[in-house]
Amino acid sequence: MAKDHAALDVARHCAAYREPVVRCAAIQLANTLVPYLILCVVMTVAAANAKWWIVALLTVPAGGLLVRLFIIQHDCGHGSFLPSRVANDGIGRGLSLLTLTPYDSWKRGHALHHASTGDLSRRGTGDVETLTVREYLALPRLGRLRYRLYRNPFLLIGLGSPLNFLLLQRMPFGVGLPWRTAWRDVVVLDLCLAVLVGALALATGSLLLVLGALVPTVCVAAWIGGWLFYVQHQYEDTIWEKGDEWDFHAAALGGSSYYVLPAVLQWFTGNVGLHHVHHLNSRIPNYRLQECLDGHEVLGRVGRLTLLESLQCLHLALWDEDARKLVGFPRGLGIAAA
Repeated sequence: MAKDHAALDVARHCAAYREPVVRCAAIQLANTLVPYLILCVVMTVAAANAKWWIVALLTVPAGGLLVRLFIIQHDCGHGSFLPSRVANDGIGRGLSLLTLTPYDSWKRGHALHHASTGDLSRRGTGDVETLTVREYLALPRLGRLRYRLYRNPFLLIGLGSPLNFLLLQRMPFGVGLPWRTAWRDVVVLDLCLAVLVGALALATGSLLLVLGALVPTVCVAAWIGGWLFYVQHQYEDTIWEKGDEWDFHAAALGGSSYYVLPAVLQWFTGNVGLHHVHHLNSRIPNYRLQECLDGHEVLGRVGRLTLLESLQCLHLALWDEDARKLVGFPRGLGIAAA
């Protein structure tokens, strides 16, 4: 396939913004981690005093800060947050105690996602499962039912996202690493989590109080993160190609959304809405993505989704190879055999 020269030009522009800035990284880590830990302490004390309304009130900002911490961990996995690989890995593994995400396993799986986004022949790693219309029609009745249930946003995001962080990532299966390596990575984190939660339970006198204060925050963060992950590639005008027709730069620029969020939401989500920029060059730190976007007019025009427009993505479920866009489940594509 001929290279997409426009995408290559934008990619060259993005390369100029890949150098980390230690001062920016230090400020971002401090203005995210410190308030998050303070909120966790306040919520735990409130729970110990049966002030559950305070816990409920603070879970939203705490969940937002946890999403921002996950983005920092995500940047560490790309080696983009700080110049030092050792520092990136150290911070990333430390933050995994808060995000509940095994750092090395997720780092590997996410790298595979970047290497195959938009390639129909390499689906299944770090993606939302997406079938083509023809593949869906070829499924038996139970296969169609399973896929419809999976693509139901209330199950996929509402139930699936918290389940993924609280339970599935506690097990060393399907995390993108050789079994022994994954086992070590996941089990070490689980042991560290057990020690941390146990210490908090001893300090407060109740395990239920600790879980009652922290689990809702994880759920809020999981819902936000799950939705962001969904709209990053699951929108109508995204791009999917087969094998030789797939091009990395074209898929990054045309197959990743630019989620235009209000400033406060963009701050809490660590600029992850500028996802097309991130896929063009994953070494750009999140705190430089806006600077990069502002420097090239094309980046501000492609893949734009506003908050209101993104709600329309909820019904999308199938890639129509003829129309070359994501579509929903029309009545003619029901569960019953065609």
